[in-house]
Amino acid sequence: MDVQGKKALVMGGGSGIGRAVALTLASHGASVAIGDLVAERAEQVAGEIKETGQQSMGGAVDVTRQEQVRELVDQTLEAFGCIDILVNSAGIFPQATVQDMAEEEWDQVIAVNLKGTFLPCKAVLDHMIENQKGRIINISAGHAMRGFPAAAHYCASKAGVNALTKTLALELAPHGIVVNAVAPGPVDTPLPRGGRLYTEEEKQRIGSTLPLGRMGTPEELATTVLFLASDACSWFTGQIVYHNGGDMMLG
Repeated sequence: MDVQGKKALVMGGGSGIGRAVALTLASHGASVAIGDLVAERAEQVAGEIKETGQQSMGGAVDVTRQEQVRELVDQTLEAFGCIDILVNSAGIFPQATVQDMAEEEWDQVIAVNLKGTFLPCKAVLDHMIENQKGRIINISAGHAMRGFPAAAHYCASKAGVNALTKTLALELAPHGIVVNAVAPGPVDTPLPRGGRLYTEEEKQRIGSTLPLGRMGTPEELATTVLFLASDACSWFTGQIVYHNGGDMMLG
């Protein structure tokens, strides 16, 4: 299973799951463009990829701004010649109850997580439809199905990502483009914790609640994205893949 010679664009690729996805795609033969809100993070990951001998580039992008998304897509097309794979991994996860949540916080989470998935998808469609091929992989969340206290905006945004994924899959199937999403369970990334990773005690505590007895890693999740991006996924579309150590079986 590889993506040798493919050209990929990873939004939110400067850290966490997106970084792991970018490095994994590159290690299996893809050229990878990195988009991130922070230019330095995107450029750092691009530099790591270039050190392996693969082609890469990194650029700053606010995924809620159509003109910035379009510009990065155009830069990627200019550098690589095509985009075979789009991965949407940009996201935020502030926490507040509905009672305490400011309207501005709701709007920001929906904008980054849902609109920030819609805009990159829209930006690559003309190109992928013209080529009659492509892979789009969106990062959702198990919380989209189960809910989570103090995260109504996050859960709603990821449920929207699921619906967007299924609808795009239906619209794009006649053009040979497959669209899927990965919905992680507890994964050790800085996203929900204000930029810090879990402590060992937190990882042990959360992992002990899962059937497989531990949290996942970004690298494990990246292997699922690799499958969805590869030719092995040619008859697999509109799916939400729950990568969660058995968490969904707990109800």
